[in-house]
Amino acid sequence: MRLPEREQENEAIPSDGIVRIQRETKGRGGKAVCVISGIAPTELKAVCKLLKARCGSGGAIKEQRIEIQGDHREPIKAMLEARGLTVKFAGG
Repeated sequence: MRLPEREQENEAIPSDGIVRIQRETKGRGGKAVCVISGIAPTELKAVCKLLKARCGSGGAIKEQRIEIQGDHREPIKAMLEARGLTVKFAGG
């Protein structure tokens, strides 16, 4: 059974204060997507909107994570560090 949207947004994923950027291609027909996790739930929409504009590509918020289409890890890292966040690349 799926939870209503409001209840899903309020569930917080435990975070250690580090934002992680990961590149994924699984289940996407070989297309790359940057997945950003560790951002506070209250900031997800605003950060997602800024990242989409900065990278010039689409994106979405899924399961308390931001997904940006394409491999834009470096510009995303630079922008999040400029906002005062600690950023690490995760995965291979």
